[in-house]
Amino acid sequence: MSRASATMDSVKVLLVEDDPSIAAVVRRGLGDAGFEVLHVETGAAALAADGYDFVLLDLGLPDTDGFDVCREIRTKSHVPVIIVTARGDELDRVVGLELGADDYVVKPFGMRELVARIRAVLRRGGGQDGVQPSGDIAVGTLLVNEKTREVTLDGQVMSLTPKEFDLLAYLATEPEVVHRRHDILERVWDTEWYGPTKTLDAHVAALRKKLGNQDWIEAVRGVGFRLRVPRT
Repeated sequence: MSRASATMDSVKVLLVEDDPSIAAVVRRGLGDAGFEVLHVETGAAALAADGYDFVLLDLGLPDTDGFDVCREIRTKSHVPVIIVTARGDELDRVVGLELGADDYVVKPFGMRELVARIRAVLRRGGGQDGVQPSGDIAVGTLLVNEKTREVTLDGQVMSLTPKEFDLLAYLATEPEVVHRRHDILERVWDTEWYGPTKTLDAHVAALRKKLGNQDWIEAVRGVGFRLRVPRT
């Protein structure tokens, strides 16, 4: 089932978590919120599972690193993935997002926050929040197609995560305009977002790397970011 077709009260969540106590709390909390939960404890079991609409993925698995599981999931599916882990370093966040995770939650966390994050990702993926499809946007040799959610640079298709696309599309709607951090988080993430802005920085870093030139996205100290054609 695609994220667009899954409704809030019919979403089946694949929980990949090897700690039984954490898994029990998450299963109970998600069940109370109306989600169906399939729990597995290993990366192998996660990759063998099917019929789910959403993935909550721990990184510290007994048989493999969660990053490898995320990478494998992305090779065959666009199902939403939120990494839920105790590893909170910025580098880990960037790697997770570059591999295709839609969000990154650091333990310990509150169930209300986790449920809000899941619902926010589902709404964005279904076109109910964030940037709305309206056509093509061209910024220099960068072409953003909001209808197909495809981005090309110099004629080459870019591989972006859903969150990366939403961020780039939002910045591209008004190139050269400085967008405030708060406005970006509110528009691209969700009005319910209360997390640290480091998540935004991680997504910007991932996009810059994929664009191949840091100057595509300029940081304006104390304000936010703007998209512009590199001068060189």
